[in-house]
Amino acid sequence: MKRRDFLAASALLSLLSPSSVLAANKKKTATTVTGKPAGKGGAKAAGRTGAKATARPDGRASARKGSRQGGYRPIVEAPTAAPAEAPSPPPVAAEQYNAISLPDEAQPQWRSYDISSIITLHHIKGKLRLWLPLAQYKDTPWQRSLGHSWRGNFDSAGIYRDPVAEMEVFYADWKDATGTPQLQLVSQVAKQDRHFDITRRGSVAERGEVLRRCLQSSNLVPTDGLVHRAAERAIGRIKDPVAQGKAIYDWVVDNTSYDPGRSGIGRGDVEAMLDSGQLSGKSADIALLFVGLCRSVGIPARPVFGLRIDSSRLFAGLGATGNLRTVQHCRAEFYTPGYGWIPVDPGDVRKAIHDERLSNGDPKLVVLRKLLFGFWEKNWIAFNSAQDVRLQGATGAGVLPFLVLPQAEAGGIRFDSSDAERLSYTVNASRVDG
Repeated sequence: MKRRDFLAASALLSLLSPSSVLAANKKKTATTVTGKPAGKGGAKAAGRTGAKATARPDGRASARKGSRQGGYRPIVEAPTAAPAEAPSPPPVAAEQYNAISLPDEAQPQWRSYDISSIITLHHIKGKLRLWLPLAQYKDTPWQRSLGHSWRGNFDSAGIYRDPVAEMEVFYADWKDATGTPQLQLVSQVAKQDRHFDITRRGSVAERGEVLRRCLQSSNLVPTDGLVHRAAERAIGRIKDPVAQGKAIYDWVVDNTSYDPGRSGIGRGDVEAMLDSGQLSGKSADIALLFVGLCRSVGIPARPVFGLRIDSSRLFAGLGATGNLRTVQHCRAEFYTPGYGWIPVDPGDVRKAIHDERLSNGDPKLVVLRKLLFGFWEKNWIAFNSAQDVRLQGATGAGVLPFLVLPQAEAGGIRFDSSDAERLSYTVNASRVDG
């Protein structure tokens, strides 16, 4: 997105919601994020990982207390003698402004959350294992994981990390789940909005092995055949990588539709979507279509699976509060040399079109399409980008297309949190500050 387009979109956010705050922000200092200690409570087994004491807006940890924040001090000039009166200039037309003359966006504001997940299992006998995806463990300029704590009547529990998939997963084991297995997990996460600015180059280059992995096909997302032909139609003769990504984003938004009847966040079977000609689904279907099209023409891309944790400043349907058990959401990003990873969210464009019944020429839609190419709102946490997931310690069903819901396995049978009869799942997010 060109800087002038982004700034114009920011200035027009008042079109999207009366409560929009992207146009102005009176706070000039970044919020300090403090990880809270784990809550107390009796449990048969409990554990915690160390949380960072303080996260500064620039992402560096600090243990200093009472740090001073810079403030604005007005400059007072001594009065000077009034100059001789000059003849009045002839009247001129009102000054014209364009988007590029608008002031820079406000300094980023961090916001921290406590995210509490409570799981109770029913009608389970024998050995049981449970898995929950956690917030991504690698700090980024837009998300920080501050730590986790847990308690319950499990026999053992912990966290394992899959460095290839860059994924962190919590697990708990019950040797004999004849009673009522229970678990509470609390995670602390800090968030801020994520912006892409096309005027700023010089990002740190991504590792070659990561880029190669983000060009490969997966079980449900091939990179040849129908996928490659659709991508070629989308980009035409465009050669610039950023413009190619924008062309694919526009093609996905123009040719897909949001289907609220699909379960979860969709299945993500891109080849089946293109083969049937029915390009409808939920966020995973739409995001993975974008990813597959990018990969098929040599643009590294990946889905990012996560969870909505707060209300939205854009549209009500793009946020969530209360029990968050069914508001998982998938976004995407693609890589270009010089700019690094560029965020997109075509799924939320299609969801807003469906929920708000927006027509193609609606000014709100025009702004939203521009904004969600290069912008992620901070009301969502990222879990992972993993595809074709094999759960550690699983003995039953094989590969998952992705991991975004809590999973359980008992007696070799796999089920997830969509099975409300066997797995009761509630998750809530509360603001700590910001």
